[in-house]
Amino acid sequence: MKKTLYLVRHGQTVFNLRRKIQGWCDSPLTELGRAQAGVAAEYFRSRGITFDHAYSSTSERACDTLEILTSMPYERVKGLKEWNFGVFESESEDLNPPLPYGDFFKGFGGEGELEVRQRMADTLGEIMERDGHQTVLAVSHGGACRAFMRYWEKNQKAELKGRVGNCCVLKFEYENGEFSLIEAVNHDFSALTQGK
Repeated sequence: MKKTLYLVRHGQTVFNLRRKIQGWCDSPLTELGRAQAGVAAEYFRSRGITFDHAYSSTSERACDTLEILTSMPYERVKGLKEWNFGVFESESEDLNPPLPYGDFFKGFGGEGELEVRQRMADTLGEIMERDGHQTVLAVSHGGACRAFMRYWEKNQKAELKGRVGNCCVLKFEYENGEFSLIEAVNHDFSALTQGK
């Protein structure tokens, strides 16, 4: 039986705005970030999409985003956290190596790319196997979401143009232990920033 996972990236944070590397370290949502989550909430409302279960990374920025998306109770899950960037956490994004990062951050106390992919795949697979989990919301992070997409690239039925933007919605089908990306939505936030 097919199940549906909606995987969402958190809204803009202070560190996003200041171009700081933000993995396991955290910073709060900005006013724009909260408004972005409101746009994503309206996306779900206007389509009549409801969830039977909701999960968030343990990071505050993800929990706060989820609480704007829905008022339902949710579970915080460490496996949904962002890539661990080791000693590069909270440093300038100018220090990031060129993509793909591969195992670069492992040498500095962080995670390798394949580790992040596996962690996300294991965590979301275990969640979707739970009883009564037909339509699930999970809020995570840009790098972690991209790693999950790459893990299941062979099943991809939709394409995400560009990066995993703030509050991007990734819709996956889950069946027979495998995920397929069937829709990817980066919202247009231009109306939120006009006049600023």
